[in-house]
Amino acid sequence: MIKNFYGIIGKPLSHSLSPDLHNFWFKKYGILANYSLIEIELHQIEEVIRKIRNKELNGVNVTVPYKQSVIPFLDLLINDAKETLSVNTISLNEKGKVVGDNTDVYGLENSFIKKIDDQNLNQSEILILGAGGVAPSVIYALSKKKVKKIFISNRTLKKAIDIKKRFPFIDIVEWENIEAKIENMDIIINATSLGLDGGSNFNQEFKNTKTNLVFYDIIYNPMETKIIKKLKKRGVKTFNGLEMFIYQAQKSFFLWNKINPELDGELEQNLISKLK
Repeated sequence: MIKNFYGIIGKPLSHSLSPDLHNFWFKKYGILANYSLIEIELHQIEEVIRKIRNKELNGVNVTVPYKQSVIPFLDLLINDAKETLSVNTISLNEKGKVVGDNTDVYGLENSFIKKIDDQNLNQSEILILGAGGVAPSVIYALSKKKVKKIFISNRTLKKAIDIKKRFPFIDIVEWENIEAKIENMDIIINATSLGLDGGSNFNQEFKNTKTNLVFYDIIYNPMETKIIKKLKKRGVKTFNGLEMFIYQAQKSFFLWNKINPELDGELEQNLISKLK
C-alpha cells in the first residue's frame, strides 16, 4: 500500500522523466511511495503547498515556470535556494515548516562543471541563454568557480535585467545580438526551453563560434536537441542535461528519504530507453 506521495509541479510536464527516476528508486529501496506529474496553473501553487502542509503530499519538485513563483508560499528557504532565490525541491521539516531547497546547483556541479574543470574556468567567457528558473542556479554554480566572465541573454530583456540585479557581475547580451557575441565565447549554456520535446527551437544558426567551443544544453528530452545536432556536425563538443537531471534528483531523493540513491547503469539505461 502506497504511504507517501511525491510529484513535480510545472507546465508543461509531458517531457519529464522525474516519475520514472524517483519511482525506480522507490522500488529499489523498498519505499512505499509514488511520484507523479502534477501539471498546474500558477493560481494552483497555493493548493499544492497546502497539501504539503497537511501531509497529503510529502514533497514536490518544481520546474518551469514556477521555480520563483513558489517562494511567497513557503515558510523557509535553505542552502542554495537562499543564494539563488530559485526553488526546485519542497518538503515539510520536523517543525511543520514548508521548506524550499535548490538541488539544481548540486546537479550542475556534479555533472557538467566537473567535466570542464580542466578547461581553466577562470579564463573562460560563458554565455547563458535564458533567464528563467534554472539560470540563477547556473550563474551561482559558475560564480563559485571564479569564471572569467559570465554573459546572459534572454528573449524578454526585462528578465535578463532582473537577474542582473541579483548577480550584478554578469553582463547582458540582447537576444538579437547573440550571433555577433558568440564568436568570443568559450562555453555556451542553453538554460531556455528552446529545443524541448514538442516545443520551439532556436532561430539563431550559431555559426561564428570558436573551434574549441563547449555547448551545454540543460534539456535532456530529447537527448540531442536540434542545436546540439547542428553543432556536433561542425565538431563542437556538446553535452546534454541528463546527468544534471539525475544528480539533482539524487539530492532531492536524499532530502525526502535520507537515502542517497545509487547512480548505476541500470538507472541510466532505463531513462535513456524512454528518451528520443
